[in-house]
Amino acid sequence: MEDKIKRVYIPMTETAFYILFALQEERHGYEITQESKRLTANQVVISPGTMYGTLSKMEKDGLIAFHREEDKRKIYRITDLGREVLELELARIERLYKNSKGEIL
Repeated sequence: MEDKIKRVYIPMTETAFYILFALQEERHGYEITQESKRLTANQVVISPGTMYGTLSKMEKDGLIAFHREEDKRKIYRITDLGREVLELELARIERLYKNSKGEIL
């Protein structure tokens, strides 16, 4: 993975995190928004402007890829690079959580 991608995405914004997390299954933008709301009990709501701007950037950076179009909706999926970035972020979050509980790694 390029250092540039790490610098841009780690640490990850909540929006980027929930988009990548949701795209472990193929989804379109509205489904991603609904999944982030479901996972966070409506605490994280991604606006359409933020959603589509982030999807566009992630696609350009190779973290996600357009998979197909269905009823005029673009369906995306996470790429191998996106999975690698998501795994790095999950490890970072886990470390923060463990440290908050007094664990030293």
